[in-house]
Amino acid sequence: MGVYDVPSKYLIEEIAEKIKTEIEQPDFIGFIKSGVHKERAPQREDWFYVRMASILYRTLKWNVIGTERLRSYYGGRKRRGVKTEHFRKASGKVIRIAVQKLEEKGYLEKAKPRGRKLTGKGKKLLNEMSKIVEKGIKEGKYDKKDKTKKDMKQAKEVHDALKKQETPRKEEGGKK
Repeated sequence: MGVYDVPSKYLIEEIAEKIKTEIEQPDFIGFIKSGVHKERAPQREDWFYVRMASILYRTLKWNVIGTERLRSYYGGRKRRGVKTEHFRKASGKVIRIAVQKLEEKGYLEKAKPRGRKLTGKGKKLLNEMSKIVEKGIKEGKYDKKDKTKKDMKQAKEVHDALKKQETPRKEEGGKK
């Protein structure tokens, strides 16, 4: 099995775990959103590593990547209240920093005339991780139900915490 034969979700998670040991994330990552279209910062603490892993996977699929193309890919709809939604690109600085960090580690290199492409080291990392994912699937490491329950539990905790922060409204009295 190769990179395209395993589920990308699990592959990106494994790559993120591997990158976490090699690359240090910048200090400002904990304080920013991933784009203008998002209302809140990401809930996951390791979201920057997941983004870097996703960029590696995108590079394999697209051959050559650039910041603008990735900004469009990771962008989304900006909610504007009662007005219609508009598409907004993702944060360019986050993507630029991620690409530069991956280039420093040797997973990406500059392409001609512009952009970045995957190096042999990057392809090797993707292939190794796909073998680990394949092995994990055979062993039953990846169980969709457990992951979904865990995500639902975390979402419920966040929802409850936000409800507690809301200020109680004054009860409106009816006619007597």
